[in-house]
Amino acid sequence: MRSKDIRDLPQVKPAILQERLGKGKARCLTCERRCILGDGEYGFCRTRINIEGQIYTMTYGLLSAVESRPIEIKPFFHFWPGSTALTFSTWSCNFRCPWCQNWGISRILPEPWKGTYTGPEEVVGKALENHDEGVCVSFNEPTLLFEYSLDVFKIARKKGLYSTYVSNGYMTLDALKMLKEAGLNGLKVDIKGSKKEYLKINAADVDVVWRNCRKAKELGIHVELVYLVVTGATDNEESIVETIEKTLKELGDGVPIHFTRYFPAYKYREPPTPIEKLEWAYKTARRMGVKYPYIGNVPGHPYENTYCPECGEVLVKRYGAMVIKYRLTADKKCPRCGEHIPIAGRPGRHI
Repeated sequence: MRSKDIRDLPQVKPAILQERLGKGKARCLTCERRCILGDGEYGFCRTRINIEGQIYTMTYGLLSAVESRPIEIKPFFHFWPGSTALTFSTWSCNFRCPWCQNWGISRILPEPWKGTYTGPEEVVGKALENHDEGVCVSFNEPTLLFEYSLDVFKIARKKGLYSTYVSNGYMTLDALKMLKEAGLNGLKVDIKGSKKEYLKINAADVDVVWRNCRKAKELGIHVELVYLVVTGATDNEESIVETIEKTLKELGDGVPIHFTRYFPAYKYREPPTPIEKLEWAYKTARRMGVKYPYIGNVPGHPYENTYCPECGEVLVKRYGAMVIKYRLTADKKCPRCGEHIPIAGRPGRHI
């Protein structure tokens, strides 16, 4: 199918954020790569194409997965605990992590002329049918579904559902603000190392990610961070300490940070993260002042739990993505000492 013909497909729509540059060129303003495309050229993410001087997304309603998932699996530990979100994704990515855990969809390019179209109202309808409390764009980078997200979130909000993103945090500020206006409630951001690792692995600027985390919090979006501790890549103590310092400086001591265990995937075959390294990161974060650090991908580890930062009481006991015990009071306080715990939303139906 010729590129000019794909505009007739429901999966292909004009990009909302773009700048027409003349002479058939246009700049994409969805993510901070800000690709400049000539006629017939694709963006870095391969989901956007310039057709006759205008950029189009090729992934509107072109979904690679749709399923209900516990919110804790994202992971969100301080957002609607015990709830589920209808989670959906598309294809490709604007990053190139060699250890990508979801490479089966993030490394596949979209083919709208082959895929099935799913309308935004269908996604929200499925969430309601499944008794999910919200929706989540995840599995691959959600900004590749930017225009679709806006429409899904607007419908979800009208139906009383929350909306979340699991993202690398590399969207433009205009995109972030539009997501908030559409109904984005929660943003989980994957921090992929220090400035050095961002440049080396993804030719990206980590300062953009921290800027977006800070702005999201200012906008009233619930923010949680994940740091995947990758053996031989992001497991050096200097990068971990830098990330903790940036978390405290940009977001404060109450934003959760999850130090997650890496397992070999895609093109990267180093051994899994030693649990001792994760424990070191957790203890270092606590010592430096982070109130809610966690360890991820180690089911049953005590550092999966939420502890009161004042008295040490176990407030939420977890096993992987399951909430085993929830002991916060109705006004989100420790039942032992009365310390207020920052939890967004209310407990879900699985509490």
